Amino acid sequence: MFVFRYDLAIFAYVMTTHPLWTDECWLPLFKLYLGKPEGVKPMYSRGMVDLALRLHVPPQYLYKQMFRLSRPDTPALRRLRARYGDDPKRLARDLKTLSRMDGFSSSGGFYDGVELHETFERDFRPVAGCDGVKPVMLVMALDLYFRLTPVTMEASTPEVVELARLMRVKAQAVVGMLDMFQACDPYLQRPRPEPSPLYDACRDVWHRYGNGDPEDLAALAAQLREYFR
Repeated sequence: MFVFRYDLAIFAYVMTTHPLWTDECWLPLFKLYLGKPEGVKPMYSRGMVDLALRLHVPPQYLYKQMFRLSRPDTPALRRLRARYGDDPKRLARDLKTLSRMDGFSSSGGFYDGVELHETFERDFRPVAGCDGVKPVMLVMALDLYFRLTPVTMEASTPEVVELARLMRVKAQAVVGMLDMFQACDPYLQRPRPEPSPLYDACRDVWHRYGNGDPEDLAALAAQLREYFR
């Protein structure tokens, strides 16, 4: 263990800004980078998001760090590439050692002394009482909401069918999300529905994105599509 941590110490001086990023995080990130097809993975690809949830580090930050792996900008990163780039067995061995560290990628001892405030994590976890619906799915539905008119928010509409297929849900489930957004839209002045976890989740997403620039929302939704592929 001490030998392993000494080996990793050569990366310790790489300057970072996220409070939970440590030199140990380079190894699982590098493994993801080496996965086929080798290279920088899309910011919201499933592998990138899963690793972000494990490390409690946002996908945007992992993407930035992975880009640095592709073009090492410090001696430490160049040594990391030299040590593991052509030796996947060594990488797997050291990752296995890392996984045995108390609390790594969990709420255990690894994060002792660090206060965790979950932010992006909630977007990728099911909303309680919503049968598997995640806020990230509602972001996708809100982007579609601004592309349709109320009369086209039907299960037979091609755009609704396509989004349902992408998110692996029934088209009627997407319609239910769109209905909730109609209730959130102050311009429509629809009656407020009965209290429900879905309405509360849609209202939260509306407050975050509904009054912003639709182009920013569209750009985010385009990136988030990778999560569902």
